[in-house]
Amino acid sequence: MNILFIGDIVGKPGRSMVETYLSKLRDTYKPTVTIVNGENAAHGRGITEQIYRSLLSAGAQVVTMGNHTWDNKQIFDFIDQAHKLVRPANFPEGTPGQGLVFVNINGTEVAVINLQGRAFLPPLDCPFKKADELVQEASQRTSIIFVDFHAEATSEKIAMGQYLDGRVTAVVGTHTHVPTADERILPKGTAYVTDVGMTGPYDGILGMESSAVIQKFKTALPVRFEVAEGREQLSAVFIKADKVTGKAQSIQRVLINDDHPFMEG
Repeated sequence: MNILFIGDIVGKPGRSMVETYLSKLRDTYKPTVTIVNGENAAHGRGITEQIYRSLLSAGAQVVTMGNHTWDNKQIFDFIDQAHKLVRPANFPEGTPGQGLVFVNINGTEVAVINLQGRAFLPPLDCPFKKADELVQEASQRTSIIFVDFHAEATSEKIAMGQYLDGRVTAVVGTHTHVPTADERILPKGTAYVTDVGMTGPYDGILGMESSAVIQKFKTALPVRFEVAEGREQLSAVFIKADKVTGKAQSIQRVLINDDHPFMEG
């Protein structure tokens, strides 16, 4: 079982990198399932139905979300019919959408869970308790369980990885847009990385145009952020796992930018 996960897609630059490289990555790594985080895909905030469908057309089988899930109001028009879109499961009861999705790949089901952290983010239901609930549900159907933990604090992400070690195939962190170099297989067989990084502008600040962000830091005044233009990057991880046990066998960071050009084959 091969899993390719592409980190936070930011605006048009991120979508452009997916359109350019996803087919090449699929040829190179031959993933069984491809998952992408799309919570910043529409102008850096939220997602539209058109973008959701374009990501599926490009080769993604599941699109995960995060704290910007509701920033583009169009999502309320389609989220309940978007069966391959998964938003943080620990949003309050009754929230539209789903926090767990199953994908059938050649007869093997893959469960994808999306959770959001609470440290330095809006207070939500406990992600650890929600993880217990959904992992138990998913394990009744499959041993391949993938968790996108969208969180700010590295400590909270590491805690989630260790908490779920041996119970899920992978826990990957998203949200901070900066890839971390701590990818590993945890002692009980779960693949882990604190943050996959983002797919989008290479020279902005977390995907946004630099001058506006610097102005915000200098003045503490409200500033409108726009997605940066220029060079682009793609951040991802590639995970191999045992299809029967669900245990991860390896995890590899994938980074494409001007300093790390893509090598085919």
